[in-house]
Amino acid sequence: MTSEPPLPAELRDLFTDSTDGRSLAVGLPPGRAVVSEEEEGGRPAFWLSDKPAPEGLWARLHAEHARSGLWPLLLDALDDDDEEYRPWGNGEVLPGDMSSPGGHDPAKLLAEWWTDYTAENDDDSLTPTERLAVTAPYGRAWPGLSPVPPARIAPDRAADGLAEQLLAGHTSMRLGLVAAPRGADALTAAGWTGPMNYTNDTAEVSAVLRSWEDRFGARVVGLGFATLVLSISSPPATHAEALTIAAEHFAFCPDNIWQGAETLSAYAERLINDHSWAFWWD
Repeated sequence: MTSEPPLPAELRDLFTDSTDGRSLAVGLPPGRAVVSEEEEGGRPAFWLSDKPAPEGLWARLHAEHARSGLWPLLLDALDDDDEEYRPWGNGEVLPGDMSSPGGHDPAKLLAEWWTDYTAENDDDSLTPTERLAVTAPYGRAWPGLSPVPPARIAPDRAADGLAEQLLAGHTSMRLGLVAAPRGADALTAAGWTGPMNYTNDTAEVSAVLRSWEDRFGARVVGLGFATLVLSISSPPATHAEALTIAAEHFAFCPDNIWQGAETLSAYAERLINDHSWAFWWD
């Protein structure tokens, strides 16, 4: 019997525990392990390809995750002309500053964030009536976690399809590999700080993503300087279904509404039958 190829040394270094039994039967393009710029000499946070990700490689690595323990990511830079490929190429990440995703209650986090973002503040440019209109019909009342629509497609199939779409539209995206038991945790393990203007602990974001993985068949596929792209196997089919999901999105990433659709209802229309969710934090 032929044994599976063991992990290369630069990938074994990504793990905090033993890599015995882990294997990777997929060949990788040239790349390197990246250490946080603030933790020189420490354990690498992730592996990064030197060039854009080859077509089809994300799906093959995704299929290997159970054996390798490595979650693949399509990584985008701050801008196309960024020679450092921030935040990935220069190690602008903080894995040592993050807590554990398992230490946070996603339902509680979303409820608290909703309360914070629907409240009036000293720098508010909206009148109280205008602010309530943004999150109508709920206003300031948190509607609770959304009911889950039926699955339309297998989660892995949705993820593989989205990866190819992203590469077709963003040919400069590089491949990243993170030692993580699930995609939601890869953000924390890599030390990503995209939502830092809202939370300094990415483990809180990962906790919500764990819930979405379980409830909506979400899979983490793409990650940028402050952007996140997920595949979804259970998108809403009606505006009513989409509206409660939109409320979770507002609590998770209010900039999607504040600097995008402007109202929860308009944003919900965009979610209907959409197998991908994208987020951007200012």
